[in-house]
Amino acid sequence: MSASSSANVAPVALSRNASQPLAQQLAQRFAARIQQRLLLPGARLPSVRDCARHHGVSPYTVVAAYDQLLAQGLLEARKKRGFFVRETRVVPTRAPAVAEMPTASPLPPPVDASALIRGMFQADARRSPGLGTLPAEWLDLGLLQSTLRRLAANADDALLSGYGEPLGDERLRRALSRRLLDIAVQAAPDQIMSTVGATHGLDLITRAFLEPGDAVLVDDPGWAIEYARLSQAGMRLLPVPRGAQGPDMAVMRRLIEEHRPRMYVTVSVLHNPTGATLDLAHAHQVLQLAHEHDLLIVEDDTYALFAPNHAPRLAALDQLRRTIYVSGFSKMLSPAWRVGFVAASPDRMARLTELKLLASLTTSPLMDRAVALCLEQGLLRKHAERISARLVAARQRCVRLVEDAGCRFAATPAGLFGWVDAGVDTERLAPVMMDQGWLIAPGILFSPTRTPGTLMRINFATSQDPKFWQAMARAREALKR
Repeated sequence: MSASSSANVAPVALSRNASQPLAQQLAQRFAARIQQRLLLPGARLPSVRDCARHHGVSPYTVVAAYDQLLAQGLLEARKKRGFFVRETRVVPTRAPAVAEMPTASPLPPPVDASALIRGMFQADARRSPGLGTLPAEWLDLGLLQSTLRRLAANADDALLSGYGEPLGDERLRRALSRRLLDIAVQAAPDQIMSTVGATHGLDLITRAFLEPGDAVLVDDPGWAIEYARLSQAGMRLLPVPRGAQGPDMAVMRRLIEEHRPRMYVTVSVLHNPTGATLDLAHAHQVLQLAHEHDLLIVEDDTYALFAPNHAPRLAALDQLRRTIYVSGFSKMLSPAWRVGFVAASPDRMARLTELKLLASLTTSPLMDRAVALCLEQGLLRKHAERISARLVAARQRCVRLVEDAGCRFAATPAGLFGWVDAGVDTERLAPVMMDQGWLIAPGILFSPTRTPGTLMRINFATSQDPKFWQAMARAREALKR
């Protein structure tokens, strides 16, 4: 039997009435075949979509099953190629039968930060209340297409054939300098650097100003991907409880005095996942602590275009003395437009530019210029206004659906995301909903200590289907029994 053909195993009888989630059942079936040498090292498993269709489950169930196999060391993921059976040195003389397979946990964690990203790539927005982006039907594809056509027709040779400038396209940086004035941040064009999305900017900042082992203050709850990124870089995370007005200042002061962190990474406006916005009193206290303890503040304003310009920003109060400002356009324009930027003091920008040159040379001058056109002509502003108005209606609808399902909001609904208390452990709820084809984002993903609880993040744009909330209500009642 060849390695490629052995991956096409016969459909297995997965039971939706079993105590184990479908993802765990599927992972156990593949594990048994690997241990029985029916799937040999190097065998390629079916793609997520093919496997989902083959076994009659959702893509989210397959993602969770493959993640369990990766964690067990039975698979390896190869970039742009898929999942393959991993080479193992020790082969058991007798693999247990499927019925004898031990159960590591009755309800394993359904996803981690990496799995959440993969799930987003496979996601059908209509069945993804936990999605982290706007659904495709909310995007103005006509705006994007017309901008690219205009750019292609009028681009000069240098724009089409050159690397571009290390800091990024000059027209984009001038447009961004004007845009930042709208939120009271003064930054000259040479204090701004374009990046491949906001995440690229955050990564460059980490590499430029931190060393492995450094302590970093982070919001709790906060962005799962940022936790994973910092941890992978070797940083020690110091969680600061995040409330409706801002961080818990008593905890923050104690952590600073005890651990001497180098950096605080935070979202001031429309915080992910709660939707909360920092108030002025907390903002001034944070900056005072930063001044007293030589703390660098990284302000991630990814959702700036979803928020009013007058919302308090630390970078506006501090004017980039102890702050570095990061934002981007993927959330509002399209995930395909990976354009972000960093604004910082001249000395910090010099270090960031040098690191960017070594890591990636430059960013795409074409994509930089495309965003510049959208800013210069007011197209981005008008699109953001339409999205904001649509989100108001979506939030109002979701508030009714959440209440009808017996849940409640743990924070005032605002922006793109809602922080919902489901009343049951959402780590246990996630695989139950996954088995029914719904992708949710349980609160454990937004906890730096991976603490389970009853909270989950919803995307207002993708959580308006009453069928989801009806399924939620049934699943909650079943878990309470």
